[in-house]
Amino acid sequence: MAVVEVCIFPIGEGTSVSKYVAGCEKVLEQYQDKLKYELNPMGTNIEGDLDITFEAIRKMQESVFDKGAKRVYSVVKIDDRRDKKASMDQKINSVKSKL
Repeated sequence: MAVVEVCIFPIGEGTSVSKYVAGCEKVLEQYQDKLKYELNPMGTNIEGDLDITFEAIRKMQESVFDKGAKRVYSVVKIDDRRDKKASMDQKINSVKSKL
């Protein structure tokens, strides 16, 4: 299972992007039975199958275009660990246990 962070930015659409972020979150609602996701102040973390995650990210990006953006810049970071089970919670708890 992969842990992914995605940030999707409309370029040239002003300083407020909350309507675009809301559109992306609505896309993720369609995947709530397949992916775990969490909005944060700087992006969205997604946990799940990588193929399904990429499908969701593509739809998220398209939702920004659908809201009128002419250019979209997306940043995707992937942690695809295969030697043991990893999750968003596990990663956070690992750090907290060392504090």
